[in-house]
Amino acid sequence: MNYNGTLLKMETKLETPVEYELPIGDELVFMNPLIGKYIVFRWVKEIYCVTCGKKTNKSFAQGFCYPCFISAPETSECIIRPELCEAHKGIARDMEWAENHCLQDHFVYLAISSGVKVGVTRSVQIPTRWIDQGAKQAIRLAKVPNRYIAGLIEVALKEHISDRTNWQRMLKNQIIEGVDLRDKKNEMLEFLTDNLKQYECPNNETIEINYPVNEYPEKIKSLSFDKMDEIAGRLWGIKGQYLIFDDGTVLNIRKHTGYRVVLEI
Repeated sequence: MNYNGTLLKMETKLETPVEYELPIGDELVFMNPLIGKYIVFRWVKEIYCVTCGKKTNKSFAQGFCYPCFISAPETSECIIRPELCEAHKGIARDMEWAENHCLQDHFVYLAISSGVKVGVTRSVQIPTRWIDQGAKQAIRLAKVPNRYIAGLIEVALKEHISDRTNWQRMLKNQIIEGVDLRDKKNEMLEFLTDNLKQYECPNNETIEINYPVNEYPEKIKSLSFDKMDEIAGRLWGIKGQYLIFDDGTVLNIRKHTGYRVVLEI
């Protein structure tokens, strides 16, 4: 069976384990049943911008052509650094986009993907954001009315906790043990000033996430279409936005958003 089209990041559903669908062109490929099967990706040497749809020689920021990379609201500086968001002041690359993305409820959260990290996401992106990062557990720490305030809380907490995921350890399932996220949440809240602590989220539910992985590899090697036209192997699991093959190689689907490929099963 073959599928042909441009890749988008995998769509997910929080089940036990997580269910994955891979968009290829107009098709949605249900990936969980493919675990254990031999699959082949062939890149046809074409990349298309996820915003304007134009063909581009190089992808920037996971799927954008260069003009869109420097002008699209999706690549604004505040996407990486929420504390720089100015939408609440009426300043943005696209205010209509900002009203739907920056000026909406956001959560600051704690998650365990390898170690414990702090992060920011829109309320509608829970639990998608946690799954995309390969988190094993997550908890809401604060609920705020816009991206800027979420960024202020994240900056305050980054002095005491990481804001990054060690993707190699995450894919090898090397996860810190013995951490109660509810206790960690209380510990982190003590580092906030009163004007930020007021946004504490009363929901203390810890979300557990399980992934469809037969066995985690001891060593990881990342593959890229930029270096090879064909990526093939027996699919052994899926975690975050990574396909894990039985030889320990991994393919980051999100990194290759906009790449046109043929998938053969």
